Amino acid sequence: MAIVSAQRLVKETGCQAVKLEAGGVSVQRARAIVAAGIPVDGPSRPHPQTATALGGYKAQGKSAKAAIRMSEDAQALQAAGCFAVVFEAVPAEIAATIAARLDIITIGIGAGSGTSGQVLVFHDLLGITQGHMAKFVKRYADVHESMVEAVGRYASEVRDGSFPAAEHTYAIDEEELADFRRHVDDQALASAQSWEWEPLV
Repeated sequence: MAIVSAQRLVKETGCQAVKLEAGGVSVQRARAIVAAGIPVDGPSRPHPQTATALGGYKAQGKSAKAAIRMSEDAQALQAAGCFAVVFEAVPAEIAATIAARLDIITIGIGAGSGTSGQVLVFHDLLGITQGHMAKFVKRYADVHESMVEAVGRYASEVRDGSFPAAEHTYAIDEEELADFRRHVDDQALASAQSWEWEPLV
């Protein structure tokens, strides 16, 4: 099922790789998908889909036992053929230590600067997302306020009729417009006449 789903994802979206979630059995899935010729980005623990089960976005791998398991998962994913592993909400020292022992790309999100690359959710870094943010989120803009204000102005102008204005519409030659209107009027007249009732005898 994992192979079929990955193949469908590649065919229907045109993506160049698939990203798995969760460790453990994902190693077997990753190995199978890689063997089918599809590049795989492997997960570390935790992952967004189980944030609720984990009690929210809390740092994982904070005990030696948990960090060892994370390291073993990463090594297993590399051995399975994954081209990259993502570390999310992991102590920086743990992520850096594991990353240094891997030959594949490591991507961090809330995992310090010791990984090969970094990722932040687009909506989070632009300030579009509202409400509680994970500790690792840094906002580089506050687009949400601008978005709300802009949409409000748009709605107001639509209601008062000032949008769209002439500069936002396409023009037509006056003669062409006149021909079109005559045609429409003639059709309307013919339609009305076809519905006239015959007088009763």
